[in-house]
Amino acid sequence: MPDHVRTADGRRLQVEISGDPEGRPVFLLHGMPGSRVGPKPRSLFLHQRGTRLISFDRPGYGGSDRRAGRQVADVVEDVAAVANAFALERFAVVGRSGGAPHALACAALMPGRVTRVAALVGLAPRDAEGLDWFEGMTPSNVEEFTTAVTDPDRYAAGLIPRSAAIRCNPARLLDELRSDLTHEDRLIVSDSSIRSMLLRTYREALRTSVYGWLDDAIALTGPWGFDPAYIGVPVLLWHGAKDAFSPASHFSWLAARVPRATAVLEPKAAHFAALRALPEVLDWLLSAPSGA
Repeated sequence: MPDHVRTADGRRLQVEISGDPEGRPVFLLHGMPGSRVGPKPRSLFLHQRGTRLISFDRPGYGGSDRRAGRQVADVVEDVAAVANAFALERFAVVGRSGGAPHALACAALMPGRVTRVAALVGLAPRDAEGLDWFEGMTPSNVEEFTTAVTDPDRYAAGLIPRSAAIRCNPARLLDELRSDLTHEDRLIVSDSSIRSMLLRTYREALRTSVYGWLDDAIALTGPWGFDPAYIGVPVLLWHGAKDAFSPASHFSWLAARVPRATAVLEPKAAHFAALRALPEVLDWLLSAPSGA
């Protein structure tokens, strides 16, 4: 199997496929910062459920070429390019954290190819009517997103040395986040298996450049290029009520506007609990009739 795909405009997308090579396909769209290498369920779990899990580095991350000025909606072209390269006509999509809005873009703009979509601990659009976007958000995220919107050059200038330090020592990012984590999230990221996957994905995300992280932050706080209210495929919204990185108010806003949404709000969970929810989410994604 090839480890990369070329898009119509010549960009390289680094791809990883795990699980059952003949299983039902599911795209996994990673967080911010993140990469194709994880976190994800073990290959044995995927084999047992007949799942072929397809992940790729968003532009600017890992081994994927940058697409400067990208919107959230632009992910649809990249998902289509990967799907076409592997002759996949129909597939499900799941996105976690920064990947969740990108998953919703697939639901909105690929209704003929996407069977079901799950968006875990995601954000609402920055221009969401009636939503105080920053309310309940951790100060570090408020500062990061505000600077990305108001002064992208200053944001980039600060992110470049920060990402270089994290690339050399990925644990640094978890250390930075520690004061913002709930007790439950601290337990999750302290699990040796999950911690190993997180450190691996952070290192790979920033291996070649800072641009994936930079462009993600700008895309998430800019116009998304689609309206979640026009999604026509079944969607699962999963969120932790204690999440301070993506406040639960964002979940509530989306749940009220996405048609056919199944909304699950876990009262004791926070942001990283989505990692443990992913196996059950995959079961929901694949519960649709084959070809539906």
